[in-house]
Amino acid sequence: MSYVRPKKSLGQHFLKDQNIAQKIVDAIDGFPQKTVLEIGPGTGVLTSILVKKEDIDVYAIEIDSEAYEYLQAAYPSLGEKLIFKNVLKFDLKEVFNSPITIIGNFPYNISSQIFFKVLENRDLVLDVVCMIQKEVAERIKASHGNKTYGILSVFLQAFYDINYLFTVGPKVFDPPPKVNSAVIHLKRNQRENLGCNEELFFKVVKLGFNQRRKTLRNSLKSILLNLQTNDEIFRKRPEQLNVEDFIYLTNMIDSSTK
Repeated sequence: MSYVRPKKSLGQHFLKDQNIAQKIVDAIDGFPQKTVLEIGPGTGVLTSILVKKEDIDVYAIEIDSEAYEYLQAAYPSLGEKLIFKNVLKFDLKEVFNSPITIIGNFPYNISSQIFFKVLENRDLVLDVVCMIQKEVAERIKASHGNKTYGILSVFLQAFYDINYLFTVGPKVFDPPPKVNSAVIHLKRNQRENLGCNEELFFKVVKLGFNQRRKTLRNSLKSILLNLQTNDEIFRKRPEQLNVEDFIYLTNMIDSSTK
């Protein structure tokens, strides 16, 4: 099989530009972890460069049976390291017991879900270099006070340093998407834990941004209970808070329920 049909249902836009592929792979040079997992290799444009790098151990995970069969034939050296599964339902810890780098041209329709998967495995996934929709990349990178700053920005910035690497136009894909793409690097930061009730932290952030036009006094009403809301933080909207502010807010709410 020499051709894999891009499937709309899987959000596939196959990269066909070798120079862009090389730039993406070059971005992982120097990373300390030598195990690399490629998510959604598709037609293998990144895979073809990765397998030539002697200093890394390459794994790839693919959900599309047509692409999987093609990759099996094209890169037999991968063997069992080519995994035929849905990455969102795949337990990374089943295969990896030491830190890894994730790389890939992520399908637009599940990129946010992949990032939540990364967060769940943040002690395993120390670096991510990926191509995603430019708008999503800007949202992840956005700092507080910016209108694009949101749930994913807070969650990812809590545990990763975000670096916007470069923008990619639609013409280098088959089929071309209707939007620009971007390559970003997520690097695990030094934060081991949040210093607050993590489950509550995630709940506070989600509740706040679900009604982002409201002040936190109003958007968090359902969990504030008996808490006095005199603190000036409650007069702010969620996009005005950085990660540390959300931690402070979570601890305040948590202590009021004990």
